Amino acid sequence: MLRYILFRLLQVVPVLLGTTFLIYFMVFAMPGDPIAAMFGDKTPNPAVVERLQEQYNLDKPFIVQYLIYLGKIFVGDFGTSFSGQSVNEILARTFPVTIKLAAIAIVIELTLAVVIGLISGLRKGKFFDNINLIIGLVMMSVPIFVIAFLAQFFFGIKLGWFRTTVGTGAPVQDLLLPGIVLGISLYATSMRLTRSSVIDTLNQDFVRTAYAKGLSRGRVIPVHVLRNSLIPTVTNTAADFGILMVGATVTEGIFNVPGVGNTLYQAILRGENATVVSFVTVMVLVYLGVNLVVDLLYAVLDPRIRYA
Repeated sequence: MLRYILFRLLQVVPVLLGTTFLIYFMVFAMPGDPIAAMFGDKTPNPAVVERLQEQYNLDKPFIVQYLIYLGKIFVGDFGTSFSGQSVNEILARTFPVTIKLAAIAIVIELTLAVVIGLISGLRKGKFFDNINLIIGLVMMSVPIFVIAFLAQFFFGIKLGWFRTTVGTGAPVQDLLLPGIVLGISLYATSMRLTRSSVIDTLNQDFVRTAYAKGLSRGRVIPVHVLRNSLIPTVTNTAADFGILMVGATVTEGIFNVPGVGNTLYQAILRGENATVVSFVTVMVLVYLGVNLVVDLLYAVLDPRIRYA
């Protein structure tokens, strides 16, 4: 197990280098002058432009800029935004918000997917199964901004159960509604995976053997059926966590969440190399960490899986 973990950690190095290089190159190749964008419609003084280019290393070739940035990353310095703010401070302010939002969404997604998927799998072809398959297809086809606006209108404005926008500091209670929206928009795929896996597991020999030995249904379903059916669901949830870390831009915009999505979008518009690459770097590290934890969970869920 320890050897496997060390091997996976070593894999982070080439992935990190490749990701940062590609993202830095794409931001570098974007059209427009980020220095000129700082001044808007005003014409900046050439001396000021030259000083700013030197300050942000924009007067150097691409590969030199990248190597300078990479050297700073290894000492924990993610650079400075064009507004003069430390990227480390921006990361410290926005990432906890998005991680809380993603965690709420994942909990809701997993709860709905496991409960509904298990019942649908056990009642294959029955009314509950058919109605939930239809609901799942509807949830997958409806754009998330539609779900978000409907949730704001009914649960925020009409019923007053939640705040329609996230307040200062992004308290957990303000993140519940956008978290519910994200969880509902994602649960359908995990639910269908759980359902299919439960149906397949019910037909396995070890389940028949468990019943033949006289084990009760209350013992067989949670221990032998559900536990062995969760691997595809957990795998899909890990992918969803990565999507939520960066892909919740629309939801964050609708609910005014001061998280990664909004900040990253603004940084891309301004062509801020350091900010964009730093955010992507941290997201890659989080995503790799989540996938490592999920891989280790496989051995917990299925005793037949062992890591040499």
